[in-house]
Amino acid sequence: MAQVELAKRGGGTTLGPTTLLHETYLDISRRVRALFPDRRSFMVYASRVMRGLIIDSVRSQQSQKRGGEFEFVPLTDDIADDIPDRAALAFVRDAMDALATVDARLALIVDLKFFCGFSLIEIAGMQGVSERTMQREWEKARIYLRLALQDPSPFA
Repeated sequence: MAQVELAKRGGGTTLGPTTLLHETYLDISRRVRALFPDRRSFMVYASRVMRGLIIDSVRSQQSQKRGGEFEFVPLTDDIADDIPDRAALAFVRDAMDALATVDARLALIVDLKFFCGFSLIEIAGMQGVSERTMQREWEKARIYLRLALQDPSPFA
Protein backbone atom coordinates (compact mmCIF):
# COMPACT_ATOMS: atom_id res chain seq x y z
CA MET A 1 0.00 0.00 0.00
CA ALA A 2 2.90 2.37 0.78
CA GLN A 3 4.50 1.69 -2.59
CA VAL A 4 1.22 2.33 -4.43
CA GLU A 5 0.66 5.54 -2.51
CA LEU A 6 4.12 6.89 -3.28
CA ALA A 7 3.85 5.87 -6.93
CA LYS A 8 0.74 8.01 -7.23
CA ARG A 9 2.73 11.01 -6.02
CA GLY A 10 5.30 10.66 -8.81
CA GLY A 11 8.37 10.91 -6.60
CA GLY A 12 7.46 14.33 -5.18
CA THR A 13 8.58 13.37 -1.69
CA THR A 14 11.83 12.08 -0.23
CA LEU A 15 9.96 9.31 1.60
CA GLY A 16 10.48 5.78 0.37
CA PRO A 17 7.93 2.96 0.72
CA THR A 18 9.84 1.37 3.60
CA THR A 19 10.16 4.67 5.45
CA LEU A 20 6.49 5.44 4.92
CA LEU A 21 5.52 1.97 6.16
CA HIS A 22 7.73 2.31 9.25
CA GLU A 23 6.44 5.80 10.05
CA THR A 24 2.88 4.53 9.68
CA TYR A 25 3.63 1.65 12.04
CA LEU A 26 5.20 4.02 14.58
CA ASP A 27 2.19 6.31 14.45
CA ILE A 28 -0.23 3.42 14.94
CA SER A 29 1.86 1.85 17.73
CA ARG A 30 1.93 5.16 19.64
CA ARG A 31 -1.83 5.00 20.00
CA VAL A 32 -2.50 3.37 23.34
CA ARG A 33 -5.96 2.16 22.36
CA ALA A 34 -5.43 1.46 18.68
CA LEU A 35 -7.77 -1.50 18.40
CA PHE A 36 -9.12 -2.42 15.03
CA PRO A 37 -12.07 -4.79 14.94
CA ASP A 38 -11.43 -5.84 11.35
CA ARG A 39 -9.08 -5.46 8.39
CA ARG A 40 -11.17 -2.68 6.85
CA SER A 41 -10.85 -0.46 9.92
CA PHE A 42 -7.11 -0.96 10.02
CA MET A 43 -6.65 -0.22 6.31
CA VAL A 44 -8.76 2.93 6.53
CA TYR A 45 -6.74 4.19 9.47
CA ALA A 46 -3.42 3.26 7.82
CA SER A 47 -4.38 5.07 4.60
CA ARG A 48 -5.22 8.24 6.53
CA VAL A 49 -1.94 8.06 8.41
CA MET A 50 -0.01 7.59 5.15
CA ARG A 51 -1.82 10.49 3.52
CA GLY A 52 -0.98 12.70 6.49
CA LEU A 53 2.68 11.65 6.49
CA ILE A 54 3.06 12.35 2.77
CA ILE A 55 1.40 15.75 3.08
CA ASP A 56 3.58 16.61 6.10
CA SER A 57 6.69 15.53 4.22
CA VAL A 58 5.85 17.69 1.21
CA ARG A 59 4.93 20.59 3.47
CA SER A 60 8.28 20.39 5.31
CA GLN A 61 10.16 20.26 1.99
CA GLN A 62 8.42 23.46 0.94
CA SER A 63 9.21 25.36 4.14
CA GLN A 64 11.69 28.20 3.77
CA LYS A 65 13.83 26.80 6.59
CA ARG A 66 14.40 23.62 4.55
CA GLY A 67 15.04 25.40 1.25
CA GLY A 68 11.42 25.59 0.12
CA GLU A 69 12.25 28.15 -2.54
CA PHE A 70 14.21 25.45 -4.38
CA GLU A 71 12.57 22.56 -6.15
CA PHE A 72 14.07 19.10 -5.83
CA VAL A 73 14.31 17.57 -9.29
CA PRO A 74 15.23 13.93 -9.87
CA LEU A 75 17.91 13.22 -12.44
CA THR A 76 15.85 11.51 -15.13
CA ASP A 77 15.08 12.18 -18.76
CA ASP A 78 11.37 12.68 -18.22
CA ILE A 79 11.60 15.38 -15.55
CA ALA A 80 8.28 17.04 -16.42
CA ASP A 81 6.37 13.83 -15.67
CA ASP A 82 7.99 13.30 -12.26
CA ILE A 83 7.22 16.66 -10.65
CA PRO A 84 3.76 16.68 -9.05
CA ASP A 85 1.92 19.86 -8.22
CA ARG A 86 2.93 20.04 -4.57
CA ALA A 87 0.77 23.07 -3.83
CA ALA A 88 -2.28 21.08 -4.91
CA LEU A 89 -1.78 18.62 -2.04
CA ALA A 90 -3.00 21.23 0.44
CA PHE A 91 -6.11 21.77 -1.67
CA VAL A 92 -6.68 18.01 -1.86
CA ARG A 93 -6.37 17.73 1.93
CA ASP A 94 -8.85 20.57 2.45
CA ALA A 95 -11.26 19.09 -0.09
CA MET A 96 -11.05 15.67 1.59
CA ASP A 97 -11.71 17.24 4.99
CA ALA A 98 -14.72 19.11 3.59
CA LEU A 99 -16.01 15.90 1.98
CA ALA A 100 -15.64 14.06 5.29
CA THR A 101 -17.78 16.66 7.04
CA VAL A 102 -20.47 16.48 4.35
CA ASP A 103 -20.47 12.70 3.84
CA ALA A 104 -18.02 10.57 5.80
CA ARG A 105 -18.83 7.46 3.74
CA LEU A 106 -17.78 9.17 0.49
CA ALA A 107 -14.52 10.30 2.12
CA LEU A 108 -13.92 6.72 3.27
CA ILE A 109 -14.46 5.44 -0.29
CA VAL A 110 -11.94 7.96 -1.64
CA ASP A 111 -9.42 6.94 1.05
CA LEU A 112 -9.83 3.26 0.25
CA LYS A 113 -9.74 3.73 -3.54
CA PHE A 114 -7.21 6.48 -3.99
CA PHE A 115 -4.93 6.16 -0.97
CA CYS A 116 -5.10 2.39 -0.32
CA GLY A 117 -5.39 1.29 -3.94
CA PHE A 118 -8.43 -0.96 -3.48
CA SER A 119 -10.69 -1.59 -6.46
CA LEU A 120 -14.35 -0.64 -6.36
CA ILE A 121 -15.27 -4.33 -6.19
CA GLU A 122 -13.09 -4.80 -3.10
CA ILE A 123 -14.52 -1.68 -1.45
CA ALA A 124 -18.06 -2.82 -2.24
CA GLY A 125 -17.29 -6.13 -0.54
CA MET A 126 -15.90 -4.34 2.52
CA GLN A 127 -18.94 -2.06 2.71
CA GLY A 128 -21.45 -4.83 2.03
CA VAL A 129 -23.03 -3.13 -0.99
CA SER A 130 -23.27 -3.95 -4.69
CA GLU A 131 -20.60 -2.96 -7.17
CA ARG A 132 -23.04 -0.65 -8.96
CA THR A 133 -23.85 1.17 -5.71
CA MET A 134 -20.15 1.62 -5.09
CA GLN A 135 -19.67 2.99 -8.62
CA ARG A 136 -22.41 5.57 -7.97
CA GLU A 137 -20.86 6.55 -4.63
CA TRP A 138 -17.41 6.83 -6.23
CA GLU A 139 -18.83 9.05 -8.95
CA LYS A 140 -20.50 11.29 -6.34
CA ALA A 141 -17.23 11.62 -4.44
CA ARG A 142 -15.30 12.43 -7.63
CA ILE A 143 -17.81 15.12 -8.62
CA TYR A 144 -17.72 16.69 -5.16
CA LEU A 145 -13.92 16.72 -5.09
CA ARG A 146 -13.69 18.07 -8.64
CA LEU A 147 -16.00 20.95 -7.74
CA ALA A 148 -14.21 21.57 -4.44
CA LEU A 149 -10.83 21.70 -6.17
CA GLN A 150 -12.05 24.06 -8.88
CA ASP A 151 -13.65 26.54 -6.45
CA PRO A 152 -13.02 25.73 -2.78
CA SER A 153 -14.93 28.76 -1.40
CA PRO A 154 -18.48 27.26 -1.44
CA PHE A 155 -17.26 24.15 0.42
CA ALA A 156 -15.24 25.91 3.14
